[in-house]
Amino acid sequence: MEKPIIIIDDDHDDLEVFQQTINDLNFKNEVISFNDPYKFLDFIRTSDKSFAFIMCDINMNTMDGLELKKLLHDDEALRMKCIPFIFWSTSKATPTIREAYSYNVQGYFVKPSTVHELKEMVSSIIKYWNFSQNPNS
Repeated sequence: MEKPIIIIDDDHDDLEVFQQTINDLNFKNEVISFNDPYKFLDFIRTSDKSFAFIMCDINMNTMDGLELKKLLHDDEALRMKCIPFIFWSTSKATPTIREAYSYNVQGYFVKPSTVHELKEMVSSIIKYWNFSQNPNS
């Protein structure tokens, strides 16, 4: 059984498109989505599940993705869950990308502008992380 994927984005349309893309590509990973980073934090702090990866938007209203990743990075218990963390964003700004990697993210992807590009990107990411192992697998 494939591990669940967590997606965090305050844009409901992006959450739906991501879910539909996974369905269209016939991946069996459950998608657990959050439109509020605080609800995600409540969930991840109490979950004992293993996850394929976390995909998080950067530009969100209540807490941006960089702040969220810093909280995860600075919390030893959450960091030791070893859940791969990937950003997806509309931003191509080098300082933002640099800051993202300073928190040890495993990827930074710019949201594609076409459905075909999105399917290619999502397919590649899921295939990679479905094969990858981590200490908590």
